[in-house]
Amino acid sequence: MSDIRWERGFNRIMSSDEKINNCKSKMKKAFDIFVSDLSSLRTGRANVSMLDIVKVDVYGQKMSVNQLATISVPEARLLTVQVWDQNNVSLIDAAIKKSNLGINPQIDGQLMRIPVPSLNEERRNELKKIMGGLAEKSKVSIRNIRREANDLLKKDLKDKSIGEDEYKNAEKKIQNLTDNQISELEKKLQQKEKEIMTV
Repeated sequence: MSDIRWERGFNRIMSSDEKINNCKSKMKKAFDIFVSDLSSLRTGRANVSMLDIVKVDVYGQKMSVNQLATISVPEARLLTVQVWDQNNVSLIDAAIKKSNLGINPQIDGQLMRIPVPSLNEERRNELKKIMGGLAEKSKVSIRNIRREANDLLKKDLKDKSIGEDEYKNAEKKIQNLTDNQISELEKKLQQKEKEIMTV
């Protein structure tokens, strides 16, 4: 009997502030995923996170290139990949070519040189569309997190574990978090679009 009482009580342990903080950290995570996805898009400049989306089938699992090699940027339009195990060179090469990044590695033993070609107009527009899609997906995630948090608050109000004022206050804070995170996301998107259009 005491166990059931404890479990019921446990569901209510999270205060409004904790729910808001939880909501904030989930939104931040959605934003970080968006930023990470953006940085892996090719902009005409080489950067080490470009290969983050490439997964290599190796050792019976899918691994990131940076788990199999050292990636560096010796110059603005060149990426080098120093593969640790000779046997993985062809696997990494195949994964990069399949990745739709539009780059072709040149192999020299265990070193791969990847020239990053400048973007043509068609590819720039294609990238803008991809980025718009990523932004939309992240906004949907952020709004879903807001909805979940508000649903929890509504339940607390209904269960009378919080009052009307606390509910309205918490709901307002969650809306502010949502607005701020979406505005940050828009800023990041505009920066990246500008970068793509000016390279």
